[in-house]
Amino acid sequence: MTKKEFKAESKRLLEMMINSIYSHKEIFLRELISNSSDAIDKIYYRALTDDSLSFDQDSYYIKVTADKENRTLTISDTGIGMTKEELENNLGTIANSGSFAFKTETELKDGYDIIGQFGVGFYSSFMVADVVTVISKALGSEEAYKWESTGADGYTIEPCEKELIGTEITLKIKENTEDESYDEYLDQYRLTAIIKKYSDFIRYPIKMDVTGQQVKEGSEEEFEEYQEEQIINSMVPIWRKNKSELTDEDYENFYMEKHYGFDKPIKHIHISVDGAVRYNAILYIPEKIPFDYYTKEFAKGLELYSNGVLIMEKCADLLPDYFSFVKGMVDSEDLSLNISREILQHDRQLKLIAKNIKSKIKGQLQSLLKDERDKYEEFYQSFGRQLKYGVYSDYGTHKEDLQDLIMFYSSKEKKLVTLGEYVSRMPEEQKYIYYASGDSVERIEKLPQTEIVAEKGYEILYFTEDIDEFAIRMLMGYKEKEFRSVSSGDLGIQVDESQKNTEFEEKENKELFDYMKEVLAGKVKDVRVSKRLKSHPVCLSTDGELTIEMEKILSMMPDNQNVKAEKVLEINANHEVFNSIKEAFASDKEKVSLYANLLYSQALLIEGLPINDPVELSNDICKLMV
Repeated sequence: MTKKEFKAESKRLLEMMINSIYSHKEIFLRELISNSSDAIDKIYYRALTDDSLSFDQDSYYIKVTADKENRTLTISDTGIGMTKEELENNLGTIANSGSFAFKTETELKDGYDIIGQFGVGFYSSFMVADVVTVISKALGSEEAYKWESTGADGYTIEPCEKELIGTEITLKIKENTEDESYDEYLDQYRLTAIIKKYSDFIRYPIKMDVTGQQVKEGSEEEFEEYQEEQIINSMVPIWRKNKSELTDEDYENFYMEKHYGFDKPIKHIHISVDGAVRYNAILYIPEKIPFDYYTKEFAKGLELYSNGVLIMEKCADLLPDYFSFVKGMVDSEDLSLNISREILQHDRQLKLIAKNIKSKIKGQLQSLLKDERDKYEEFYQSFGRQLKYGVYSDYGTHKEDLQDLIMFYSSKEKKLVTLGEYVSRMPEEQKYIYYASGDSVERIEKLPQTEIVAEKGYEILYFTEDIDEFAIRMLMGYKEKEFRSVSSGDLGIQVDESQKNTEFEEKENKELFDYMKEVLAGKVKDVRVSKRLKSHPVCLSTDGELTIEMEKILSMMPDNQNVKAEKVLEINANHEVFNSIKEAFASDKEKVSLYANLLYSQALLIEGLPINDPVELSNDICKLMV
């Protein structure tokens, strides 16, 4: 028996594949099971074209056997087997795939496809094994052959005995090291978990030898060893079944089995596409928000399968960030895989799938909003923030997709409303979509700035989340209606008779306002008579694009650049406080300075802004009391 060198590649190439190509050692089992499935597929295809050959699916299976004592793991199948020449060509030449050649030379029918596109997968065995032995007997052959290798040094091929057609691969598992525990690949429960993870939907039974003890009949003390085979995999995935066969309970059970969440999904989406790119998908809209959803640790993405074999646990490219809450899986036969079958070599197919998935999710959310409002609001309480981030991100690129899905609390309806619902109720003379920002609904309702808008009977949207104003600024408008903060300098509201003395008071008391502006230099841009206040004495408004609420949010950012809104102190000319200020200005300007600082501090407190100098405020109050 002569050891042969690998034909096309060097020791360096094999070592690179073993040490670099695969990110997880457990992948080896996925690759070997996929190769076994291919071997059974080939017999199936032969049976379609050869009347002398019957295909009884119950006779075909894959078997995994672990022998802890001898440190061996065996994967066997009842597939088509390999001749000596095929062993030489397929295993003796690295990266030469019999499956790939078979796939390109034939057209498969009845939905069957060959999983293995590369011969490299077999060599992942050497990540966990010191010696790999392959015993195979080909269909139509009387002889069997044994291929054996310890790695890049080469391999041997010799005749051997094997009764049945098929292939048996035995791995001599490596000894443990300080960094790696190879014992896990001999443990029944660990092997079962790996099979369920990657190969649960291989179309043929994957059996595992299970050993244990049982009580002998007639005795409560004597035990005997037993061995039986259990089928590990599900075989027929739920996504390949007809939707008419499935119930809501079936979808919910799959959600739980795949550990997509511990909640009950609000909705599921079952997609089957047979077009430019063929794929199946089952998607879920969760009920509850994951505990780590808004942290850096959260990883979005759908499980990605290629013909039933798990390729990626989290394929982020399948979901836009604003739909990152969606759970589920995608299975396609048309993906272009790279050499390790772990990432995609070409992304054209993936982009087509992702585009369609985005459309399906949006459609489902729109239907939920229209037909099951309670469920949508339940969903929105958990994930509405993410939709608003989607409006804001990427410079508003996705705002058209999301603007009809976002909601805000309404001052009139006392519940969440959509922008479309708000606009549909706007009086003809109303120019803007009004909003007010604050920490909570309760605080916003007490804001002085809302008085005149509310008195006009106009609806106000309450922004209580830090992202709200930023998203709206990116949206700019909705159905040709511009957004306008109740704190804005220009509300576009026709003032009533009681407010018409504003301009008169402004001119009449110009020196007073200039003096107060001087006292508050560096704190406010201007001091003026208010056109919006009815009962409150004072409030802050803003000139420019940056609002006070946005200033508060930006001030909490790690890279805070001390950006400030252009604040204006507005005074109610119809309030008795204003009369006190005018009287003081005529006789005691120092008292006007005191009043100006107190009113400014009062306005800051109303807005929920910190007082610059609490001690100074305390002293000013004491002066006023004295």
